[in-house]
Amino acid sequence: MSQTIATTASLEAVDNKFPSQIKYIVGNEACERYSYYGMKSILVVFMIQVLLFQESQATFTYHIFSSLCYFFPLLGAFISDRIWGKYKTILYLSLVYCMGHLVLSVWENEMGLYFGLGLIALGSGGIKPCVSAHVGDQFKANQQHLLKKVYELFYFMINFGSFFSTLVTPWTLKHYGPSVAFGIPGVLMLIATFVFWMGRTEFVHVPPTKSDGHGFFAVLFAAMGNQKTRKTGESFLDAAKAAGHTQEHVDATKAVLDIAKLFAAISVFWALFDQHGSSWVIQAMNMNLEFMGMQFEASQISAWNPIMVMGLIPLFSMGFYPLLDKMGFKTTPIRRITWGMFVAAAAFGIVALIQMAMDAGGAENKINVMWQFFPYLVMTMAEVMVSITGLEFAYTQAPRAMKSSVMSIWLLTVFFGNLITAYVSKINFFPTASTGYFFFFAALMGIFALIFWYMGLQYKTKNYMEK
Repeated sequence: MSQTIATTASLEAVDNKFPSQIKYIVGNEACERYSYYGMKSILVVFMIQVLLFQESQATFTYHIFSSLCYFFPLLGAFISDRIWGKYKTILYLSLVYCMGHLVLSVWENEMGLYFGLGLIALGSGGIKPCVSAHVGDQFKANQQHLLKKVYELFYFMINFGSFFSTLVTPWTLKHYGPSVAFGIPGVLMLIATFVFWMGRTEFVHVPPTKSDGHGFFAVLFAAMGNQKTRKTGESFLDAAKAAGHTQEHVDATKAVLDIAKLFAAISVFWALFDQHGSSWVIQAMNMNLEFMGMQFEASQISAWNPIMVMGLIPLFSMGFYPLLDKMGFKTTPIRRITWGMFVAAAAFGIVALIQMAMDAGGAENKINVMWQFFPYLVMTMAEVMVSITGLEFAYTQAPRAMKSSVMSIWLLTVFFGNLITAYVSKINFFPTASTGYFFFFAALMGIFALIFWYMGLQYKTKNYMEK
């Protein structure tokens, strides 16, 4: 029998133990992230070296796939909230996920690549909005103080899986070929699904709910269809009141639109950040991969990112931000994101300078790949300032009824960012991973950082934290 959801505040004593079923979710997450990042770490190398894609085509495919992984959460959230609930959505789409890995491991051609990546994008993206929410569902009222700890553990497992898979999978590709290299992540995803299924009788199962008819799109479409009823001096959204929506619903929808406009500029950040799996790998392929007697694979270098994330988060939260606050530079979320966008531009400037030095040195005098440590460090600093702050900011800027809409919009910034990179690579105005290519993205990020800074000055920060 599954546990039931508490509808009233618990009067029990504070419980300092994690619910027993958490081990199934955390174990699932570690295996799933290993499978995802392991597969993704070798994707560009596989396309270039095995399928003989041009660098621009490999970059385009990589970023179209990445964008779909952040589009399908919209579908996953709808299925979870309205049809299956979180548990069934995670379980069924995990099986689709496994099928995608299977296709990649046995069908080593272009058609197999596209079909396998499509299934993985559907599975990975579909479960994305459900898993973290499913964790929170497992805690009772007298365990709320444990949520921060469980999400820290959750985030640690994500980076743990990412780090080891990024080191091991490229080595597996080199020594055992693509079938084994893609097959092992597939096995890990199957294990992840089995571990999750093992907790089925212990999980708190939150049933799907019906829409109350006053969601973001309901109000927006009602406003669009009732403009003739709008009175002089009323805003565009006020027309929705003619369809039965209240002022509260209108204000909530306006809050979502305001944050959506602000988030639009952040999309360019993801156009840069996700290139550590594409153009930065291509650059590494043309560098000296030997360091201190060890021979690395080009796609292993991105393992810097998860290690740096785990180190920089406490450094920023307990050191850098408090220091700036004491110095009089109040570290508001908008300021953190703005700084992070400028820092991301600087990271691409460093990569461009490295590429310039590579071009000057020629094939005979290759630069060592460890020079990429510096842009990885700078870009990870940008990630901490933009990504983590953005999640917190998105949550606080919309009323309770609109929080899922705002989080969906946040995920769409990653979707649009990867589309930008995909189509810049497709146009091939600058050869992929060239000096001009990197400088273009550095300049683009700098421009949109200025745009975001200006928009942030106009934005009125709200606080919709739960009481």
